[in-house]
Amino acid sequence: MRFFCKIQILRYVHKVCLTAGEARCILLVYKLAYVMNTKHVEWVLRIAVFGEFLGHGSFALQGKKDWIGWFSNFGITDAVLAGQLLFIIGLIDIALAILILLRPVRLALLWMVFWGFWTALIRPLVGMPIWDFMERWANWGAPLALFLLRGRPASFRDWLK
Repeated sequence: MRFFCKIQILRYVHKVCLTAGEARCILLVYKLAYVMNTKHVEWVLRIAVFGEFLGHGSFALQGKKDWIGWFSNFGITDAVLAGQLLFIIGLIDIALAILILLRPVRLALLWMVFWGFWTALIRPLVGMPIWDFMERWANWGAPLALFLLRGRPASFRDWLK
């Protein structure tokens, strides 16, 4: 995609907007959206995904009582087994958090998108309000944004990069 120079954008936006101040404001948004170094954006997303999965993994390792109870809604009524499964899930979440911080592997990111969506969706499935699902869109949105920023894999090997 070819970008216009600043003056051309400013002139175009100024024609559309009411004031030159609005044109400068839109130009600033343009700069932030298109000119910003993608490495900065990547690191922000890596840190966000790391924090999300480290936090939830830590809660899982602690055996968060509500989460153990949710297993019964899916056929696992033994609290000990649910606690053990939750502990394993916590370890996986923390391992993925560290992996993404060190090296954002596309396959891991795709799993994190799925897992973040599923864990957000569990809330209304166990009887919580739909808003509990909606407020957790960042759980899968941040890994998805990082996945899209990294680009679509061209080969199987690219899924592991």
